[in-house]
Amino acid sequence: MSDRSFLECWSLNFNDMEFVEAFNLASRFRVAFQLRFFQTHGRFPSREQDLSSEGLEYLAQQLDVKVPVDQEPFDYRHVNARRHRVAILKHLGVRRATDRDRLALRSWIFEDCRRSSAPTVEDQVASAYAWCLSNSIYISSDKIMERLVRSARHDFLKDLLASTARILPANTRDQLEKSLSEPRGPGGFHLMKNGVGAATLANVLGACDRLTFLAALNLSSEHLAGIDPAWISMLCRRVERENASEMRRHSDDRRIGLYALYLMDRQRKLTDDLVDLFLEITHRLQTRSRRRVIAKIASDIERVYGKDRLLCAMAEAAIEEPEGRVIDVIYPVASVAKLKAVIEEYRASGTLDKRIQTVMRGSYANHYRRMMPALLSVLHFRSNNAVWRPILDALERIIEWREEGRRTVPVGDAPAGSIPAGWKEFVVDDTGRLNVISYEICILGQLRSSIRAREIWVEGADRYRNPDHDLPADFDERRASYYAGLGLPQDAQAFVANIRSELEDELRLLNETLPKNDKVRLRTTGDNRICITPFERQPEPAGLINLKNEIGRTWPMTSLLDVLKETALDTGFLDCFESSASREVLTEDVRNRRLLLTLYGVGTNAGLNRIATGTEGVSIDELAHVYRRYVNATALRAACAKVANATLAIRDPDIWGSVGTACAADSTKFGAWDRNLMTEWHARYGGRGVMIYWHVERRATCIYSQLKRCSSSEVAAMIEGVLRHCTDMEIQRQYVDSHGQSVVGFAFAHLFDFELAPRLKAIASQKLVLASADQRASLTNLTPILAGVVDWGEIARQYDEMVKYAAAMQHGTADPESILRRFSKGDVMHPTYKALAELGRAVKTIFLCRYLRLESYRREINEGLNVVENWNSANGFVFFGKGGEISTNRVNEQEIAALSLQLVQASLVYVNTRMVQSILSDRSWAERMTPEDMRGLSPLFYKYVNPYGHFEVDLEQRIEFDRSLLAA
Repeated sequence: MSDRSFLECWSLNFNDMEFVEAFNLASRFRVAFQLRFFQTHGRFPSREQDLSSEGLEYLAQQLDVKVPVDQEPFDYRHVNARRHRVAILKHLGVRRATDRDRLALRSWIFEDCRRSSAPTVEDQVASAYAWCLSNSIYISSDKIMERLVRSARHDFLKDLLASTARILPANTRDQLEKSLSEPRGPGGFHLMKNGVGAATLANVLGACDRLTFLAALNLSSEHLAGIDPAWISMLCRRVERENASEMRRHSDDRRIGLYALYLMDRQRKLTDDLVDLFLEITHRLQTRSRRRVIAKIASDIERVYGKDRLLCAMAEAAIEEPEGRVIDVIYPVASVAKLKAVIEEYRASGTLDKRIQTVMRGSYANHYRRMMPALLSVLHFRSNNAVWRPILDALERIIEWREEGRRTVPVGDAPAGSIPAGWKEFVVDDTGRLNVISYEICILGQLRSSIRAREIWVEGADRYRNPDHDLPADFDERRASYYAGLGLPQDAQAFVANIRSELEDELRLLNETLPKNDKVRLRTTGDNRICITPFERQPEPAGLINLKNEIGRTWPMTSLLDVLKETALDTGFLDCFESSASREVLTEDVRNRRLLLTLYGVGTNAGLNRIATGTEGVSIDELAHVYRRYVNATALRAACAKVANATLAIRDPDIWGSVGTACAADSTKFGAWDRNLMTEWHARYGGRGVMIYWHVERRATCIYSQLKRCSSSEVAAMIEGVLRHCTDMEIQRQYVDSHGQSVVGFAFAHLFDFELAPRLKAIASQKLVLASADQRASLTNLTPILAGVVDWGEIARQYDEMVKYAAAMQHGTADPESILRRFSKGDVMHPTYKALAELGRAVKTIFLCRYLRLESYRREINEGLNVVENWNSANGFVFFGKGGEISTNRVNEQEIAALSLQLVQASLVYVNTRMVQSILSDRSWAERMTPEDMRGLSPLFYKYVNPYGHFEVDLEQRIEFDRSLLAA
């Protein structure tokens, strides 16, 4: 809470003071507390967390009294407390709500659901209390208010589903009913829910068939305009977790409305998945052809190794016997097989690209070409850039030629500008005609590149939609608001002046301090000119070893399941999980027990079957039901945020220090089943799998995680975590490794007002840019690593566009991955990319100056990244089941596994934090801890934890193999 908000919440005005002073001295403090709390929240305090120690202290100062030590004055059920509330309501002119007031409140909540972004029940309860306060109405109970909110939300969703069902034509309703009644048939419910699978031709054709079915339904989403997509996502999750028989149990309007909304969302996602399949197959066609050609070249080289020596031997033999026969003179020197190999190599010789194109043509013509008619019939490509119009025209011509059965066409029939110079020799044959198959390969390669750069988009897609829709539509009208949200000046020249001044100062400081810096030196020659003395490996302090041993003696072999349970009871994160069904039949205790077992089974990768087998009183069907109805990514993110916030709140500042603003980010590879679009081969680590990108603050509390492809941009993941984490922490400095930074990443970090601090692997080859050409002469100590001058004019000209893209990411109209794809290195002609690159070079130089100048800064970055690497190392301990492999092909279940792992590991950090604080509350232990011990203290350790269960050996107990005795 800001200082202004705090003062507005707890300050007493003159009227308040006059009212409070009318009570006796013993009652004034609690009257003032209830008065200010009601004026702020629209309700009277009734929960333990409603007490604010800072607020109480401030009230006591205003009333010139002391805060009562005992809690009796805050017994909200006491008769005096109720009497004071009546007086406060009368003083404020607030009346108790009548039936008409409750009806008006329900109507307001109903409309608030329509215009708000799918808030939680808790958020809507708070908003409803605020509405009551503004209308001088008092709702006397939290339970009554929650019941009103839930009732209004139910009415809103019921109305939404009914309106969706009403607008559907009769034949569409019939097809939806048939899909539910025949779930495994063509267009059936189960088929619609299935993922597209791996990138194969069969899966492309299957996805095209499903999209054709969905397009034929003519589902219109016009009535959803103005409704936040989060509501639709919530309903889609409900359908996703039900089977066909459960769907058929709903009433007609509810059943059809739910299914129609789900299929609208599924159509967009299926379009995205089909585009992903196309991109992957096109990429695979290119890479596999390249590997085959290179392998063939290698075998050819091995087969005719020593051609020069062979030629020399043949020449010598011919000179010695110029009259002799070939069979007598040449064949003894060079065999027939050897000479044939030389001839084959010569005939197959050519440029590498030409040979790759030839192999690609064979693979495409014999196999992948069958996907083209289906693909182009369901995907409708568009572009906002006239430069890419020839590619779209070429796709139309390809369809026409395919229908006519043409194999070759005149070159002039191809749209002008659709054939790159490097492809002309391959596409045009010796007669001057265009080979249609070769032309298709040429166009598909260009189409892939343009889709990835967002220059060509797809109708009906979500991630591949019109890139103009990524930007805020009301940016021109709310320009000042967007700039204020980013904390940036609207004047481009002022922005440029600030960053330019900072760059000049940092370069000057580095130039002055470098001669005295014995840890950094510069070479004058070579590519690697920066030399930094590496840090020495530090042993673990003895005090930390003793502390961990003491925890192990105090709480020996604590079960990891007990760790999760204790965190749940302390933080209440189980409240984040609500049933996707319309009502709950399980009691709270039964639900919570099964939910904990389910989260433990998924979070450790042990699996629900093993958990059910080893636990009495619970079956696999019961755990599977809880998993299907309660566990989803949204609920898990909320639970993880709750645990992270609770960990930050319980920390003792004397032990851990104050909650910082620095965070480290890094990714970890997990093996995963590969019949899906998420799993990829990892170029650095090898093997197929997925990446989980973690954001961990300096005391090992994970504040965000993301499931990513191995080829995904870590820069985009870094920005996503800074913007989207749902904890109370404010990130002002972000540590990353080399893969988490780029010049564009530095630029956006500056626009978002946080400092990007990478540990660069290639630090030796870095260069510094200049603020002006005149500055070069004054930086004599930096001459070996100075580069060009920043183009400040380009930054100023594109300033508004850069802010527009930053605002799009901040407000969620586009994800960072989509934005950064537009600014890849291949898109150097984009003017906004040029400006971002120039800004990023300036910001990166500022970072490099500090990095080279300050050893403490380098050490801070190194320590921060060590924390997230320690978090990565603990993944294997917690996620021990099935060899740490995510054993599912459903992408949503892969994400659930990753988030469950985060929840279990975050619970371990929470419990460890409490245990460490319990030990160090003993003065004798606290005095034994040295500054080195405290600096290296981390709550992420697991020496005392038992993740598997208890093992007992009874040598007297034997296995009985006689079944007759077992039956007896």
